[in-house]
Amino acid sequence: MELKMIPAPLAKLVSKFDNMVIEFSAKIGVPFLRFAIGITFIWFGALKMIGHLSPAYDLVAATVYWLTPEIIVPLLGLWEVAIGVAFLIPALTRIGIVLLAFQMPGTFLPLVLLPEICFEVFPFGLTLEGQYIIKNLIIIGSALVIASGLGAIKQNTAPTVAKPLQEANSAA
Repeated sequence: MELKMIPAPLAKLVSKFDNMVIEFSAKIGVPFLRFAIGITFIWFGALKMIGHLSPAYDLVAATVYWLTPEIIVPLLGLWEVAIGVAFLIPALTRIGIVLLAFQMPGTFLPLVLLPEICFEVFPFGLTLEGQYIIKNLIIIGSALVIASGLGAIKQNTAPTVAKPLQEANSAA
């Protein structure tokens, strides 16, 4: 952003403030995303594990109608708690992302299987349930940002059996 139209002293102050906001955001952004995803999944998952305290109980039961709600809803809750814990513990982030990748497509199923519950007017007039589902796009985006900051998995550089054999053969 250019500050040409602002007087120089004010432009300098705005620029300094802008840099402070950027530095602060860079420092706490990803940790905050981890915390937000972690707490949200633990909270929502725990509600599902408890039972009818979850406002999503009936939606999950209606979506996964081929399984018993008393089993699938708490099981899904346990899965969500695991996702939340994994995002709160940096060493488990990759596990959390994999669990999330398998869980997220299921969260969008009601849009297809139960459109009458998700839309007042298709395709833009979302009900509260529809909004609850669409907000998962933010979770997916947040998980992608977190994943983008992970370092690459390092290959095992320990010597293999084949390498010493090759070296022994070349020395002979």
